[in-house]
Amino acid sequence: MHKSSYLKRLKTTTLTLILCSLFIFNFKSLLFAEIRPNDKFSPLEVVDIQLTSLQSNSNDNKGIYQCWLFAHPENKKYTGPLGRFVSMIRSNPYDVLLGSLFFETKLISKNQTEAKVEVFLDGKNKNRYKILWILSKSNISKKCTNCWMTIGVSQPQNLGPII
Repeated sequence: MHKSSYLKRLKTTTLTLILCSLFIFNFKSLLFAEIRPNDKFSPLEVVDIQLTSLQSNSNDNKGIYQCWLFAHPENKKYTGPLGRFVSMIRSNPYDVLLGSLFFETKLISKNQTEAKVEVFLDGKNKNRYKILWILSKSNISKKCTNCWMTIGVSQPQNLGPII
């Protein structure tokens, strides 16, 4: 009787540990889940996703990767594959996008195929920047047959120290 009680407790403990491990694994994968381009995102939402991911970029560049997922195929012809894109974002002048303190976006124009978003960003260097984001529609997958993707980003214009 004592032995069966012990075995029952052991099975319950083992099952609990397995379930907890599965929960933790799934939660962790949700935390680092990438957001893929799709037709539901507006131009402002795309830019917000990109800027937020760059703001919270990790040492293994998950934020830069997330941003790169929303780069238009025509843009990738110039910025290159992911490795080259990482180098570009980590270099002057685009490195101010990483770890920004604050940003705000404003849609300044939009038609059926192109949108322009003005960005004001406070860099971690305590300077404010103005940046123009240009987006275009693309067809890259079944979920992205007419989705907004970034076709170009102006060089950040330094507006001076944050007041």
